[in-house]
Amino acid sequence: MSEKKPAPHGWLILDKPRGLGSTQAVSAVKRVLRQGGYAKTKVGHGGTLDPLAEGVLPIALGEATKLAGRMLDSDKIYAFTIQFGEETDTLDTEGEVIERSDRRPPMAAIAAVLEHLTGDIEQVPPAYSAVKIDGKRAYDRARAGEEVAMKTRAVTIHSLGFESEREDAELRSAFATTAGRPDPYDPQAPLELADSVTLVAHVSKGTYIRSLARDIARALGTVGHVTYLRRIKAGPFREEQAISLDKLEEIAKGAPIENLLLPLEAGLDDIPVLILDPDSAQAVRQGRVLSELPHTDGLHLATLHDVPVALMELDGGTAKVVRGFNIPDVAE
Repeated sequence: MSEKKPAPHGWLILDKPRGLGSTQAVSAVKRVLRQGGYAKTKVGHGGTLDPLAEGVLPIALGEATKLAGRMLDSDKIYAFTIQFGEETDTLDTEGEVIERSDRRPPMAAIAAVLEHLTGDIEQVPPAYSAVKIDGKRAYDRARAGEEVAMKTRAVTIHSLGFESEREDAELRSAFATTAGRPDPYDPQAPLELADSVTLVAHVSKGTYIRSLARDIARALGTVGHVTYLRRIKAGPFREEQAISLDKLEEIAKGAPIENLLLPLEAGLDDIPVLILDPDSAQAVRQGRVLSELPHTDGLHLATLHDVPVALMELDGGTAKVVRGFNIPDVAE
């Protein structure tokens, strides 16, 4: 029997196809690792994507699973299409139509409404969502025919604009919220009515795009639902880094995972590095505090020979372990 390959540590950024659930994606990664001859590896994901959604799904392997919670808290960017004229109970194409309207909004009116829905807002999640009500998922209650009363939640819409404004990967999270739009106050602007519109939203954790689409349609005096939803960025991970299921399957056939794996620290964007020597690394691994450090306060990634050892919180020159990593250092 051949010796198992060591369990990998890091991130596989999957371009999740429509129709695949996030837990199914995790199962697929576990299977290809097993078939590829790797030792048993912890696998988790960094933020659920609905089966009807597609796009960036960060999959954490090994010690990177300790950072999955941080990924859940990170901002996300989505492209989505609102079809006007029908609202469904699920707010997407899977549900039953519950309301219809013949009204179609002018493009200029859409531009004006987007500005009012940008910033800190209160949002009601969909009844068909994973939000828990008295310990039970809202979608389970809704599917059982219960009347589901969802509470509002505070979320932040950092930016919201037409997809045509999205120029390149670096600008996707910071595109201008007004550039390129028709002026809603220009009486000479042509009255162009929209059956649907595709938008891009940069949002905080906990934001439901289906609810945002519903609220945009209602603010325009009509109804609508989401027909297309793609996550194009999750935390630091962009769609350009994402791999297809076909690419993932190559691991099962013996392709080295190193060609597809991003390092654990790729999930820690903008966190400074604290370089350790062997003695201090040993102390950190034992959970001991480091003192008299000249570094700035805040969260740091402590490393030895470029290998992550721990996340540490510095305060007044003293560093305490927040999360330790058990990754072998081949240089030791």
